[in-house]
Amino acid sequence: MTAPSARKFGFIAHMPDEPGSLEQAAQVITRYNGNINRIQYDRRIDPCTVFYEVTSTEEEYARITGDLADIGYLQTSLQPVSFLKFFVHLPHAPGSLHRFLKFTTESGANIGFIDFDDTGRFPDRLTVSLNLEDPAAVENLLDQLKSRYHLEILEYDTTGKHLDDTVFYVKFAQEIRDLIGESENEFLLSFLADTNHIAQELMNRGNNPRQVFDSVLLTGRTLRATTGKNFYADVQKIQITPAVSLFCFQLPCGGSIYVLFSGKEALMIDTGYGIYHDDVMAMFSSFGLGEEGNFTGLVITHADADHCGGGGFFSAGAVMHTGTRDIIKTNNRAYGSRSEHSVLESFYTKMINCFSRFNPPGNVTCLQKAGTSVQSIFPVLGSVAIAGIRLEILEGLGGHTHGQIYLYSREEGLLFTADAVINFSSLTPERASYSSLADFLVSSVNVDSDLARRERKALLELATETDRELARKGKRCLICGGHGAVSVLDKGRLVPCGEITRYQIPDAP
Repeated sequence: MTAPSARKFGFIAHMPDEPGSLEQAAQVITRYNGNINRIQYDRRIDPCTVFYEVTSTEEEYARITGDLADIGYLQTSLQPVSFLKFFVHLPHAPGSLHRFLKFTTESGANIGFIDFDDTGRFPDRLTVSLNLEDPAAVENLLDQLKSRYHLEILEYDTTGKHLDDTVFYVKFAQEIRDLIGESENEFLLSFLADTNHIAQELMNRGNNPRQVFDSVLLTGRTLRATTGKNFYADVQKIQITPAVSLFCFQLPCGGSIYVLFSGKEALMIDTGYGIYHDDVMAMFSSFGLGEEGNFTGLVITHADADHCGGGGFFSAGAVMHTGTRDIIKTNNRAYGSRSEHSVLESFYTKMINCFSRFNPPGNVTCLQKAGTSVQSIFPVLGSVAIAGIRLEILEGLGGHTHGQIYLYSREEGLLFTADAVINFSSLTPERASYSSLADFLVSSVNVDSDLARRERKALLELATETDRELARKGKRCLICGGHGAVSVLDKGRLVPCGEITRYQIPDAP
């Protein structure tokens, strides 16, 4: 008979902040032959929450979690906790505080703040804030206290929005709920464990774990805060030929969307985040680009959510590299690279896809290896065309992500460089600040920095060479980076090309 196979399981323990708790949990795990792969506990963040990953068989894991549940150590939900803050006037006599605290202890309250000084302005007034998991216990506690003491309620919240940091992870989970809507406990617990894992990883690299949690929340809040009436974009319109115009739309966060438009055909290069789709379509309409069905084709340069996350809203077929398709399937932007097993990359992909309402293209054609043709160091995988303009599709080396591609027209001086070449100086402070969140959470947005440097150097050399060839026609090579403005090279520097206008949602009548 084949022995049951062991695999890795994760769970969250919520245990008393007292000596011996960690040992008791470890004893349970050992009892059923569990091997602890990861443990993380930091009472500076949350004094009662511990994260575990263990290797065991499924049967052993069930026994471990069953025993932990029996002693009240297993966290199975993240329900909002009630927060209560009040003044209570106590008699100035021995034992008064002790009698009061008996009521809070019996109710199961976790005191986060207490303040009293008989030499202060209010010598008989105690200030208390506390958290309770059972909403009914709040009412019962208040009834008991009101019948014995003069109370002044300062704050009373049952939504979890005003919790203090004595229940840090419950508070964090509630803030995640606010960003993505109500979610099952299983998803929230998994998200919490993954966030804790990257906090542990970045803390071991010398970073403040609180900055990790703050950066995660700020990412989601910034996306949500730049939709609807707060949506905007910086726009360039450049005439490429008498028949074709190039539009560049810099969205509030994330990548730029490019549209080549002939009046009859519209080719979109990258789609932006899914969360911006309705706003993007309203913007397209204001520029005469029409609705979803008017686009004749999509080209996806790579799998990051800010470049392909809105593709599923369009019926037009999308062209992408097989590596891009595989990253979307595996939900890991480092797939196919030397960073594939990085917990930072894996978590960031799941997080940003969740916050940005990831909806990648469904109607996909994957590029195949084609012959031996190259441009510079990049194999040519094929081409796309619109109104007489032919764009070669170049295969990247995998520096930013596996499967990133570039588009190039020597004749028209167009080079779409995705995230390999970006005019960072053209980013507004708001966009640069948002981009820095990803830099911090994954340490580097490039999955292979050495390859990324090679790609950038080769692309800039290709642009310089194209500039020289087009000089006699009075044209320039337009460098269309994955973020920022369409630019040209000026003494080795990237400089925005032409006029940049601001699109904002029109005021309602």
